[in-house]
Amino acid sequence: MTALGPLMIDIAGTSLTALDRERLCHPLVGGVILFTRNYESPDQLAALCADIHAVRTRPLPIAVDHEGGRVQRFREGFTRLPAMRQLGEWWDKSPRATVESARVLGYLLAAELRARGVDLSFAPVLDLDWGRSGVIGDRSFHRDPDAVIALAGGLIGGMRDAGMVCCGKHFPGHGWVEADSHVAIPVDERGLDAMAPDLRPFRELKLDGVMPAHVIYPQIDARPAGFSPVWLRMLREEIGFDGVIFSDDLSMEGASVVGGIVARAEAAWAAGCDMLLVCNAPDSVAELLAKWQPSPDPRRSARIERLLPKTPALDWEALQAEASYKAGCSVVRRLSGILPSPQNS
Repeated sequence: MTALGPLMIDIAGTSLTALDRERLCHPLVGGVILFTRNYESPDQLAALCADIHAVRTRPLPIAVDHEGGRVQRFREGFTRLPAMRQLGEWWDKSPRATVESARVLGYLLAAELRARGVDLSFAPVLDLDWGRSGVIGDRSFHRDPDAVIALAGGLIGGMRDAGMVCCGKHFPGHGWVEADSHVAIPVDERGLDAMAPDLRPFRELKLDGVMPAHVIYPQIDARPAGFSPVWLRMLREEIGFDGVIFSDDLSMEGASVVGGIVARAEAAWAAGCDMLLVCNAPDSVAELLAKWQPSPDPRRSARIERLLPKTPALDWEALQAEASYKAGCSVVRRLSGILPSPQNS
C-alpha cells in the first residue's frame, strides 16, 4: 500500500470529480480537508466520505474545522455547537461541572462527525483570550491558562471517547496578536518569558496533532512559527511532542512572507511540519503536485496514519441512545439558555 503523503488538500464540491480522484491518488497527498461548499446534507456527506476513503487502499484521513461557534462547517443536520468561550464563562462559576460538560461536548462533536465519515476535527483552540485578537476571540476557552488546560483537556477526553484524535492550535499562541493571518502577517513582539502562559496548554496537554500559527515572533525567530525550525524543534525536543505537526493553510496571507507555494511547502517541510494544508487554491495544488519533490520520510507518514480512527463509529441512530451523546445535547441546550446552567461547585 502506498504511504500517506504530506499534503492535505481540498476538493471542489459535494461529490468527487475526475480531477479530484486523480489528485487524491497522487503519492504526495495524504489527507482531505472539507469545507461548507462540500456539504449539503448528512447523507450526502456520508456518501462523499465513503467515496474519499475508497479512493486509496490505505484510506485518506478526512478533516474539517468543526470547533463550534463561528467555526463549524457543517450546520444543518448537525448539532449547532457553542463557542468555547461560553464554557469558559461557566468555568468561572463551576469549574468541576464545566470540565465534565466539556467532555460530553467533545464526545458529541466527534461522534457526530464520525457517524458521517469524518475522521478529524482541527480542535481544540488552545490560544488564550487576551482580548486583542478578533480572529480568535470567542473561539478561545479563556484568558486563564489553567481554565484552557482544564476545559480543553475535558473536550479532548470526550473526542477520544468517540474515537477521534485532537489537534491543538495555534502553537505557540495566536491570542496576543491583533492581525488575522488569513489576510495579514501578524507579529507578536513578546519574548519567551511573556509568552509562558500561552505555551502552557501545549506543554501540559497530551495532544495528537498541533497546528503552528502563521505568526512571527521576532524575539525568537524571524520566520512564522510554522516555517520555523526553532519553534518546531522546541515542540519536538523540549516539549516532547510526537504527534502530527500540521502547517496552517499555506495559501493564507500569513504564509506569503516565505514566497510562492513551492517555497512555502519546502520551508514548512524543512522546518519539521509533517502534513501541509493547501486550501481554496486549486492552482497551487496543481503546482505542488507537478513541482514539489520532497524526500520520503517514513516517520512522518507513520504519524499521519495515526490520525485514522482505530474503532468503528456509532451510526447516527445508535448515537441518539448513547449516554454521553445525550449528555452533550443537554449541555448544548443549557448553553443556549433552554435549560439552566450547572450549579456552582
